[in-house]
Amino acid sequence: TDAKEFYQTVQKHSPLCSCSTPTGQKYRYTKLIIFNKYRHEKEREHEIMAVRRRHADIMSEQAHSSITMDTLFKPDEDGQMSQIIVLLGAAGTGKIMTARKIMLDWAGGRLYQEFDYVFYINGREMNLLTKQGNMADMILKHCPNNSGRIRHILENTEKLLFIIDGFDELRFSFDQPKDNLCSDPWEKKPVEIVLSSLFRKTVLSECYLIITTRPTALEELRQFLEYPHEKQATAAFNFVCENEILLTMCFVPIVCWIICTVLKQQMERGKDLAQTSKTLTEVYLLYLFSLVQSPSSSSKPHMQASLRRLWSLAVDGIWKQKILFEEVEIKKYGLDQVDSLQRIMVNIFQKDIDSECAYSFIPLTFQEFFAALFYVLEEDEETMKDSVIPNRDVKELLIHYGQSTSCLITVHFLFGLLNKNRMKDKDEKLGCKISHEIKPVLKTWVISSLPSNINQHYYLEKFYYLYEIQEENFVKNALEHLTNLETWEKIFTQMDQMVLSFCVKHYHQLESLLIHYCVFRFEDHEEEEFPSLPNCWHFAAVLRTDQSLTELDLGYNQYIGDSRVQLLCEGLKHSNCKLQRLGLWNCDLKGASCGYLAAVLRTSQSLTELELRDNVSLGDSGVQLLCEGLKHPNCKLQRLGLPSCSLTTAFRGNLSSVLSTSQTLTELDLKNNTIRDSGIQLLCEGLKHPNCKLQKLGLEKCDFTAACCGELSSALSTSQTLTELDLRENKVEDSRVKVLCEGLTQPACNLQKLSPSSSSQSALDLMILNNFILSGKFATSLFIPFSRSLKNMVNSTGPSTDPWRTLLSMSPL
Repeated sequence: TDAKEFYQTVQKHSPLCSCSTPTGQKYRYTKLIIFNKYRHEKEREHEIMAVRRRHADIMSEQAHSSITMDTLFKPDEDGQMSQIIVLLGAAGTGKIMTARKIMLDWAGGRLYQEFDYVFYINGREMNLLTKQGNMADMILKHCPNNSGRIRHILENTEKLLFIIDGFDELRFSFDQPKDNLCSDPWEKKPVEIVLSSLFRKTVLSECYLIITTRPTALEELRQFLEYPHEKQATAAFNFVCENEILLTMCFVPIVCWIICTVLKQQMERGKDLAQTSKTLTEVYLLYLFSLVQSPSSSSKPHMQASLRRLWSLAVDGIWKQKILFEEVEIKKYGLDQVDSLQRIMVNIFQKDIDSECAYSFIPLTFQEFFAALFYVLEEDEETMKDSVIPNRDVKELLIHYGQSTSCLITVHFLFGLLNKNRMKDKDEKLGCKISHEIKPVLKTWVISSLPSNINQHYYLEKFYYLYEIQEENFVKNALEHLTNLETWEKIFTQMDQMVLSFCVKHYHQLESLLIHYCVFRFEDHEEEEFPSLPNCWHFAAVLRTDQSLTELDLGYNQYIGDSRVQLLCEGLKHSNCKLQRLGLWNCDLKGASCGYLAAVLRTSQSLTELELRDNVSLGDSGVQLLCEGLKHPNCKLQRLGLPSCSLTTAFRGNLSSVLSTSQTLTELDLKNNTIRDSGIQLLCEGLKHPNCKLQKLGLEKCDFTAACCGELSSALSTSQTLTELDLRENKVEDSRVKVLCEGLTQPACNLQKLSPSSSSQSALDLMILNNFILSGKFATSLFIPFSRSLKNMVNSTGPSTDPWRTLLSMSPL
């Protein structure tokens, strides 16, 4: 070719290209490190920041994963060979020299001899072309002496390699609509459209490309490099990855091929995979339909009979627990000569590899699928007369399911086949009518196997069956007796979450959903090392649709985090949400979560209880955000739990203003926070405010001292609503207890239950008893959890008056 002759001439006459001289190519060309993947910005930044010896070490490490020019078009570790290679590098790193070296080595017979023609296209030269042209012109420009062979060249495009040197220097707009591109190499178009067509493989689709570019133009190039079916393949791959059942089945190569075949067919027909192929039953049905041609009116009865016999054989194998069938059995069922099922027999029912005299279903799950089809068919006179067809009692199958796992997948398919849309498809495509007597039997079975209060995760298996049927009314009727659902210590996969969400959304009598000590994960992480975030989108969807759900507790599900709470709160703010109690304790929430929850408090007309204990990263900043929601006039919250949330004295003004503003908050638990004396003093200001409606206050282990007793006494003597106060595990000495007691004896004090500090309990108990006996306010208005030591002391030394006996008799100890 012209290129070969040119480069051979250059090599022969130029000392710079001679291999025999020290100035020749062998000595002047520096072998470059070519990495087999694009390095992200962080990796490149790490390399740039490294200095001296460390930089050399990094480059040495990367060199181990590098490739050479002669392996650019070799299959990778997955057996895939790229048709487009992009050489990416900054200015001066050797891209142009490498491109020309490839041409030189090909011309010299040392590289890429699998290509008959290699064309070098310079980006700068392309910018000078103003006239319209075509791919044939572009080829002839580089091989002017091959005009007579141009048609032969264009007929063998898999033998062509184009080197596009300097994509970043092209001054064209490659953002061309697909309709503008050309597919005919003889079609005249502007240069930018011809090059776009080459890059996007609409013309010369079998040729190979090497494109050099600087990093600045990489993103632009990436947009226009289209691989055949890449978008479809990516969409199908992502769809399968999100569906645990399909993903698991894809580990079996033949099943993977079936799933890919079905997904490809559906996408080519413009179908939505989420609507047609989300369950294994749907995928298997669609594959079966593709193997069975629509029967004519004359051949329909024969095909129906053949299908029934094939499905009967599958059932017989399920009951006898056999997967290999002898030729005698094939003949018994009349399957040795069934022309109408030829494609099924070739693709699904084949001779076993290890035994030429035995047959099996390929894959084996098709045996369970066909067995399920057998059970859902409507019996007719011909079927009942057929002596080889076994008993069709689905109740017997369900009883067997409770005793053995051998028919577990068959029952799974059984539910899937009873979807009303699939029943219609089977009638049209297979000419088989489905029995309407099976659905009530399955519904009764589900109801009987699920108690009204479920308190463990064994229910998930039944939920998978309900998900498989994909019918809202069926699920609703099957679950209408359930009111409570509780799960703990369960690892929820993405598919588990999807199934749970689907069932709970149609579970209209559900009042309480409690999920404790669970892990939610995504499929691309190992759960032991990367416990992933729960997909709260599923719970948000439930909250938007289920108006009976009043309690949701996700306590001790770590790694929920702020981003998932944001999703959850979108459901909580929906007008359909009627949730009253929300538990997010020990969920690793941070301050941002309180902002999302505050927005819920401002809008929700039903939420009355919020438990956030043990979120140690919440802190003062988080509570400050939460208080903005609590002070809003629309807030209906009555109980707030904030134990062990790392609150300090800095928060004090926020909650104090909440107490003086909120018309609904009646219970506040601040246990195990470092509130200290200054925080208690400000809280008491809020308690004394006439608008305060608080009834229960928990201050256990809040690190305050006896200096607060005066403020607490004043609050007790002023508050019209406070009935319970917990002061345990604080530094309140006996000397200051008397001050607190003065508040208890005031007429306005309505306290009914006091849990005093353990350090002063004996003294405080005696003082309170004495004051209350003298004032006439005893057991009927005050309850103190007495210590056993106090009882013993009173029994041995105390007075024998009736009031004392009454108080002691009411003590739990």
